[in-house]
Amino acid sequence: MIATRAGRWTSRIWLLLGFAFLYLPIVALVVFSFTDSPVPNIWAGFSLRWYDKLAQDDDIRQGLFLSLKIAGATATGSILLGTLAAFTLERFPRFRGRAVFAGMVSAPLVMPEVIVGLSLLLMLVSLQRLTGFPERGLLTIWLGHLLVGMAYATVVIGARLRDLNPQFEEAAQDLGARPTQVFFLVTLPMIAPSLVAAWLLTFTLSLDDVVMSAFLSGPGSTTLPLVIFSRARLGLDPTVNALATVVIAVVAVFVIASSYFIAAHERRRYREQQAALRG
Repeated sequence: MIATRAGRWTSRIWLLLGFAFLYLPIVALVVFSFTDSPVPNIWAGFSLRWYDKLAQDDDIRQGLFLSLKIAGATATGSILLGTLAAFTLERFPRFRGRAVFAGMVSAPLVMPEVIVGLSLLLMLVSLQRLTGFPERGLLTIWLGHLLVGMAYATVVIGARLRDLNPQFEEAAQDLGARPTQVFFLVTLPMIAPSLVAAWLLTFTLSLDDVVMSAFLSGPGSTTLPLVIFSRARLGLDPTVNALATVVIAVVAVFVIASSYFIAAHERRRYREQQAALRG
């Protein structure tokens, strides 16, 4: 009994230490975004001067808008391609070249991002020399992010497809539904939470990417992480803390909203299943 209680308290202490390690730096960053000191980690009284400076910083604002556009396009493209790839792998387990296809889809997950970025850069430079297209910028960054995002989306959506009860799709087919109707009326609503999760994951990965963006960016197409990374060499000021606080607030709103959507969807699906079992 004593050993069990000691183990329980030990696990709780380790859990608290883990959360403190993860979240205390974020809390400190938010607190120091309101400092009046030009040094990011020194408190010199409450002030909103860095938020005002952030609103007037053209480089950060342009980098943020570019990163948001690329991240939104990457997340949307990733769930479209990831859904197709996951559906092919899970619903058609035996076809010629399946192992090669599965390996190509999952390769970006295990390949170092430096290697992926360099190989894409060499390919795009060669293509540009031959055809004059594409110029390095938004499009090339998006292609690189899409390659990685599709792999993550395939894993998330494929896990959800793997857990679905195939009897629902078979019942729809027995009632006369065509394959496209089965997908859009039965399968798609049931995997909707995984689509939301995959969209948020790939959006975050794209917004946060530095290595791929550094290889594939061009003049006038500097993303927000690259702006921050370049300024870190010269010394940061609390403007970056203010930017991070704004991003944290926006992400928190999206995470809460998506969690509510997923929980409501699961409750509704459970009620529908129970009603169908009662007949």
